[in-house]
Amino acid sequence: MTQPNTRPLILAVDDEASNLALLRQILQDHYRLLFAKDGARALELARQEQPDLILLDVMMPGMSGYETCAALKAHPATAMIPVIFVTALTETEDELEGFEAGAVDYITKPVSPPIVRARVRTHLSLVRTEELRASRLEIVQRLGLAAEYKDNETGLHVIRMSHFSRVLGIAAGMTEDEADDLLHAAPMHDVGKIGIPDRVLQKPGPLDPDEWKIMQSHVTIGAEIIGEHVGGMLGLARNIALTHHEKFDGSGYPNGLKGEAIPLEGRICAIADVFDALTSVRPYKKAWTESDAIGFLREQRGKHFDPVLVDLFIEQMPAIREIRTRWAEQE
Repeated sequence: MTQPNTRPLILAVDDEASNLALLRQILQDHYRLLFAKDGARALELARQEQPDLILLDVMMPGMSGYETCAALKAHPATAMIPVIFVTALTETEDELEGFEAGAVDYITKPVSPPIVRARVRTHLSLVRTEELRASRLEIVQRLGLAAEYKDNETGLHVIRMSHFSRVLGIAAGMTEDEADDLLHAAPMHDVGKIGIPDRVLQKPGPLDPDEWKIMQSHVTIGAEIIGEHVGGMLGLARNIALTHHEKFDGSGYPNGLKGEAIPLEGRICAIADVFDALTSVRPYKKAWTESDAIGFLREQRGKHFDPVLVDLFIEQMPAIREIRTRWAEQE
């Protein structure tokens, strides 16, 4: 059986055949190549073949490289393909116009083969890194969703509490990037419920002491599922899974952590998780009013919850309401 050619596909666009021949000579040993001599053909090939990267001349008859790049970025099927301009134009204003059109890089003619190879390799590496990040994020989100379905809850719970967590994280001083990691890690908070027997997880009445002990084990199961990671989003997810049932006064589980010994992400998600649970309908209860839920948070300041974070959460209530409206349960 013939193995598929998995080398990256590059589209080179130039109205001069000699320039295309030079790019072929530089790149053909490592990449699959497509060629176009004008912008219209480039757009057609880009949409049909979905190249991994486009090398685009600027000065072409008819549609210029700038116009071609703008058209690529305006179409959903081609908007994410990185474009590198290859041109004899060397003024700063020319480069600025290229970047404003959506290009990721600029190579001047006459081209240097080592520079062309290095720039192409760098930008293809960035594409692969982004694809891996997106794939990892989707896996994390879907694992969190799987846990909610097993618990007879909708996936909207993890969406709401994750957005609550991000809002509170920003209010608590996190950077945008840190808060985004929290948003993406929070859906994993109850992933350990996958390992809890249905007879316990879905029991309609109160749990007996043995069943409660089994239920509590979902936090350590979750940490084991996520695994050990040195920092990053998955490290954050593990901390959340393990500590979101710890309580500020030390009466929580699994380790009885107290105060700021509980990681910030665990203290944040505890508030977000409980608030959404209180204000949502469950088979065993009606939804609490916002006022009653806020009253519970205030009553539990310094007991269940970090008092500073409770106050910050309540201050963010307009944003919390907007999230609840956007991700409301369907009747």
